[in-house]
Amino acid sequence: MSRTIVVLPTYDEAENLPLIVPKILEQTPTIEVLVVDDDSPDGTGRLADELAARSPRVHVLHRETKEGLGAAYRAGLARALELGADLVIQMDADFSHPPDQIPRLLAEVETADVVLGSRYLDGITVVNWPIERILLSWFGNLYARKATGLALSDMTGGFRCMRRAMLEKIGFERIKADGYAFQIELNYRFVKAGARIREIPFFFLDRTRGESKLSLRIGLEALWIVWWLRIASAFGWL
Repeated sequence: MSRTIVVLPTYDEAENLPLIVPKILEQTPTIEVLVVDDDSPDGTGRLADELAARSPRVHVLHRETKEGLGAAYRAGLARALELGADLVIQMDADFSHPPDQIPRLLAEVETADVVLGSRYLDGITVVNWPIERILLSWFGNLYARKATGLALSDMTGGFRCMRRAMLEKIGFERIKADGYAFQIELNYRFVKAGARIREIPFFFLDRTRGESKLSLRIGLEALWIVWWLRIASAFGWL
């Protein structure tokens, strides 16, 4: 049986973590969770340790500083592979990515290398976002698709299931980007490595607890990273 580990980056998610981890563990009898906490001042790391003490299926990676989503994912993916994961699921800790969709990801990855949850595959399946944020995200995805030449409907989504062999093949530890740009670069590397990628629609639910970590810097990084990827790929720098 494949060992599946969900990588869950956290920063100030004390309201969500005690709720989402049990929901994830309910999805299959063997699924595991790796909480990657960036020294949250609200006590998220302590709560993660308490959850791990109650269940051998919960692991915790404490990081000393907040270095961005990309850095947290690079560390989390490396740790998941060290733990022996055959499949790694990437998702947010704020319930934006519904835990009850995990079995669907696992079913689809049986015949794929990467399964992406998409907010834009069947129209726009985003709940509780203001119209200006929906438009910003949709046009941002369009920009990323045009600039990179990729045919994926959701370039910046962070809900996916990945095979170990493909993660090792792309050299995820070399990904430079953070924020949403991390998702773009990860997708780009998968496509260039010849991964069998499948997209599935899901309803993205905006967080109801805690605060968004989106910033102007994260948005600006996504603007330039797409062109860097094209240039780096052309010169064999990836």
